Amino acid sequence: MLQLGIKHEKWMLLMTALWVAVSLSAQREMKTINDGWEFRKPADTEWTSVNIPHTFNLDAYRQPNYYQGKGLYRRVLTLPKVDPHRRYYLKIDAASKAAEVTVNGKSAGSHAGGYTAFVVDVTDYIQKENIIEITVDNGRKDITPISADFTFWGGIYRDVWLVSTPEQHFRMDNMGSDGVFVSTPEVNGQRGKIQVKGEVTNDAETAVTLEVQNQIYSPQGDLLQTRKQKVKLKAGETREFGYVSDVIANPDLWSPETPSLYKVKTQLLNPKTNEVIDEKTNKVGFRWFAFDGNKGFSLNGKPYKLRGVNRHQDQAPVGVALDDEAHRRDIRLIKELGCNFIRISHYPQDDAIVEMCDELGLLAWEEIPIINIVPDTPGYADNCELNLREMIRQHYNHPSIIAWGYMNEILLTVPPVDSPEWQPCKERTVALAQRLEAALKEEDSSRVSVMAFNMTNLYNEIGLDLEDVVGWNLYQGWYVDKLEDFNKWCEDQHRRYPHHPMIISEWGAGSDRRLHTTEGRAFDFSMEYQQTYVEHYLPFIEEKEWISGCTYWNFIDFNVAARQESMPRVNNKGLFYNDRTPKDVAYYFKSMWRKDIPVLRIASRDWKVRVGKEGVTQQIKLYSNLPEVELFVNGESAGKQATDNCHAVFNVVLPVGTSVLTAQGVYGNKPVEDVMTIDFRPLPDLSEGDELAINVGSNCFFTSALSNLTWLPDRPYVPGSWGYVSGEARSTTSEIVNTVDVPLYQTRREGEFTYKIDAPDGNYEVELLMADVTRPAAQLANLLGKNKSEETAGETRFNIVICGRQVETNFSPADGGRYRTAFKRRYIVCNEEGCITIALEAVKGKPFISGIKVRKL
Repeated sequence: MLQLGIKHEKWMLLMTALWVAVSLSAQREMKTINDGWEFRKPADTEWTSVNIPHTFNLDAYRQPNYYQGKGLYRRVLTLPKVDPHRRYYLKIDAASKAAEVTVNGKSAGSHAGGYTAFVVDVTDYIQKENIIEITVDNGRKDITPISADFTFWGGIYRDVWLVSTPEQHFRMDNMGSDGVFVSTPEVNGQRGKIQVKGEVTNDAETAVTLEVQNQIYSPQGDLLQTRKQKVKLKAGETREFGYVSDVIANPDLWSPETPSLYKVKTQLLNPKTNEVIDEKTNKVGFRWFAFDGNKGFSLNGKPYKLRGVNRHQDQAPVGVALDDEAHRRDIRLIKELGCNFIRISHYPQDDAIVEMCDELGLLAWEEIPIINIVPDTPGYADNCELNLREMIRQHYNHPSIIAWGYMNEILLTVPPVDSPEWQPCKERTVALAQRLEAALKEEDSSRVSVMAFNMTNLYNEIGLDLEDVVGWNLYQGWYVDKLEDFNKWCEDQHRRYPHHPMIISEWGAGSDRRLHTTEGRAFDFSMEYQQTYVEHYLPFIEEKEWISGCTYWNFIDFNVAARQESMPRVNNKGLFYNDRTPKDVAYYFKSMWRKDIPVLRIASRDWKVRVGKEGVTQQIKLYSNLPEVELFVNGESAGKQATDNCHAVFNVVLPVGTSVLTAQGVYGNKPVEDVMTIDFRPLPDLSEGDELAINVGSNCFFTSALSNLTWLPDRPYVPGSWGYVSGEARSTTSEIVNTVDVPLYQTRREGEFTYKIDAPDGNYEVELLMADVTRPAAQLANLLGKNKSEETAGETRFNIVICGRQVETNFSPADGGRYRTAFKRRYIVCNEEGCITIALEAVKGKPFISGIKVRKL
């Protein structure tokens, strides 16, 4: 009897093990198949080994006309077996902009849209040995975006998954979505309910009866509720199910400060064996919100200012082919800055982004990329609606998302209103907006709709003010007008449309760490003007109750292949460099938005090498949320200052060489300190063999990243020194080729003028820099015509005379068609009068010069 008992026990253990194995194998299986791919373009003869995520547009870092067209991917996929009672799918998280999938030479499916996921059922085509081929195309003109201020990176740049399910499963063909949708139809401080909706599919040839079980867990992991319901399915049938929970009393509310998440586990069960057939787990947050034209935004019944940034997704050197941990890192950086809000611009982004917004606490606005103009292209509007519905369904289960958007600056490149083309363009734009607004509300009435307008009231006048919340992209003091005109615009809009809630969805100024000045102005791309710009905008936004909040443009310096300006291929308005290193200005935001920790930053990391006259003061700025700060130079106090608008500026004399700067303050009775080193170099002395480099026509110091030589700002001539005599300072936004020091050639002084440099007698090497921009380059519409007023027209020829000797006659740096090309030429001259003179004499047009470098031989 004892032996029989042991055998029985072993038999039971064996059966249990087999049951567990069967149960596990019967459930959904998912794994990435990102490895082992090959890639080529249609014109290529050889395949290249790649891993996914992958983009074929690294050329966007080098040239404006990057490749837009088809890219071919293939992979051998070997399976240990193919179960005839299971279903097999490929899930592609993003392929830009369109994709066609074949399995073993047979068409399995296609997708239009470069930023949303899609699922392809490959059950009928798959076998043990497979060849998977995916052709993508980022050149399609019937798929949005068709024009925009960012690169349309081609490739399979998010994960590819192989998914296997039993014959009964949660619906897989629901626009790439989870197939199970969770919401909170009732929520307040005292009670809340959770609703679960979804569909179950029976792909078997016989009818079945199943159970759907929903379990709700508290943020602490406690099981709160369990509910089961029967679902009867015919062969091949898909059937809906729904469930509303019992009341959850005093729910932990989700907010950026307390991102409490409840877990909802939804299982498909065999009611006879209680076996789990399929399972989905989602997280949900109890929160409610409202936008009001006069009172701004409120969260969980309390006034709440939205403070955030826009986020593009690229990072050199991989473009948009980022791993999930890079996406998660970005959200951590944004959260650490003090943000409680993010505009996921201008397209749906990786699941890792919204998951981290849920977990860390960032409210989110997500949108599809309909930008600049609505074209008259067959199929375009259908694809836009598809992408909108896909975005909403795929990210519906994320409590962080409060707004869905569908158009950005859609009137930016439309025909003039007095042209015949305007009326049909207006009609199709408004019609598409109405169609998308209706689709959005049909998909999700619990969130608001939003659209981003640019600086014209035409949006309100033609019927595009149909969305719940308007986002304004405003750049007064950068592209147009003056800084104070931003305040006037906002106040005028609120006066005219007091009941329409408003967010400042874009605002920003470009900055280039090579450019510095104490007299910043728009479009000088100095780090200091960007600081001046944000120090004006942000207090106004914070002070006005009726402005719901803002998202600064942009979190990072991001790639735009068609951009020119000081850093070609880059929109450099970021608070962080593209490698995610913070600029000094980021600490202004952190000082404004973080009150829970001390913030003290010597804002000179971006200008660590100074050049100036010995004994003359240098400005050192501190960003801080402390009431008072003190600065020390090499251990000696430069005084204390009360902070105003979260900053203080000290005027200090720096000794030649390296100095240690120390900032100190007190937070909660505890000392706070920041320390950095700074280098000060005296003005060059030609008699000592120094090189004098002058950034002609510019108000900025320019330090070459290649040579580390600092070019000094232009200035009028003063006896005993150097400078210009007459001439007009001009600048361009056109890219200058054949140089890495682009900004040096983008400013100039033009007209008949003389440059004087007082210097000891002797032989000198004089180097002249220039670039002919009389034929400016066509630029993005986003510059709002900024370049038009900066360029001159017509051929220019002139003579150059140095120290009384004509060194160039009837000359043009554009000879041979070299417009917008860096020209650099050195001359050996003899100075016999204690002054090096450089004179420009017009032959045709206005002569010009961009840079002068002099050294004594």
